[in-house]
Amino acid sequence: MVEFAGFAGVPDALVRAQLRHNGAAGREFVDALPARAALFLERWELRVTGPGMHGATALVLPVARADGSPAALKLQALDEESAGEALALRAWAGEGSVRLLADDAATGTLLLERLDEGRHLSEVAGADSRRAVVVIGELLARLTAVPAPHGLRRLGDIAARMLEAVPEALAEVADGRARRLVADCAAAVAEVAGERPAGEVGAGGERLLHWDLHYDNVLAGGREPWLAIDPKPLAGDPGFELLPALVDNFRAREVRWRFDLLAEAVGADRERARAWTLGRVLQNCLWDVEDGEQPAEVQLEVAELLLGGRS
Repeated sequence: MVEFAGFAGVPDALVRAQLRHNGAAGREFVDALPARAALFLERWELRVTGPGMHGATALVLPVARADGSPAALKLQALDEESAGEALALRAWAGEGSVRLLADDAATGTLLLERLDEGRHLSEVAGADSRRAVVVIGELLARLTAVPAPHGLRRLGDIAARMLEAVPEALAEVADGRARRLVADCAAAVAEVAGERPAGEVGAGGERLLHWDLHYDNVLAGGREPWLAIDPKPLAGDPGFELLPALVDNFRAREVRWRFDLLAEAVGADRERARAWTLGRVLQNCLWDVEDGEQPAEVQLEVAELLLGGRS
């Protein structure tokens, strides 16, 4: 544990994750956390009220503000994904998402509305997957209805880079079935990557996307039953939003109805949504290959089901 005033320490698992994924930059982030936490606890007049929480990229401290109201201090590694989080949360203004109370652009530090970190939508999904998917669909409908603010990553740029990486990645995929499915995903996204639906910005291809709305990124809130957290925002087509809810708590027999429900919820053309979902599968497969692994079976199953369902 790395100790600092007001909190027990930086969790060892966060330290290991940062070193594994980010190397020297991860070490720099971890080493800077004590001073950064102290700085923002003082600047925003906060008091730590309990044990911290973390994933692979951020430490979140439960805090009380000067007036006694609860909040959450999020200290995260700054990259192109986290740099857009404040932009997205400000644009959503708490409509379907956690509220942003304050932020520091230089470090990516956020002061957020306190939600119930003990109640994730994943608890619902285990018992009633349809209800959980409906909640995701309702949240995505609200979130993707918002025009993407300037300054975010663009899905079109990401898609172009993915397609450039495909030939080299295919040479590393050993299994013939996997290689064919990855190639089919690339072909599908190539059909839509250069297109933009008719309509104004924000009503077509340039909507504000969360990118990572899986069940553990939905928490119970006091002012609404469920709210989204931890966006990795970009500007693009809402069809790119569907995959996390297809693979989370994965059940192959549910992929098609989950896809149909979510595509309808965000108002996406079904074929475009299929192509962009296959593009999201492609993104994950490319990351697997980049990490020296073969494409994950769950991604291949989703691709197979969606490609097999083409009318």
